[in-house]
Amino acid sequence: MIDGIWWLVILFAVIAALWFAAKSRGAKVGEKHSGAKSKNATPNDALQKTSALLKQYFPDYRVTRKVNHLLVSKQGKKVAMITIDKKIAASQRRLGEIPVINYHRVPSRAQLTANLQEAE
Repeated sequence: MIDGIWWLVILFAVIAALWFAAKSRGAKVGEKHSGAKSKNATPNDALQKTSALLKQYFPDYRVTRKVNHLLVSKQGKKVAMITIDKKIAASQRRLGEIPVINYHRVPSRAQLTANLQEAE
């Protein structure tokens, strides 16, 4: 039969082996961490550009930036919610009384004009 000291030695050996395996699978020094932030960088950049377009060409609308969408309001009334998501069809749907407009990339000024007029 194995004595208690040998069980401890085996336990520490297993822990050390698991630690080395986890350490070798981890990120190397100098590598960039690829995670959710880098994956969501493009939609956030597109939302930022869309927000800048709205502020530049539509000064009477107020734009509130959220994590995944823009809220567009006029005179304190919510007019539309703009999202940029390639996984969802580029279309317009309603969330309660507010239209939710989805684009796959930064919309043009003409697209914004047409959709905002339709939303009001």
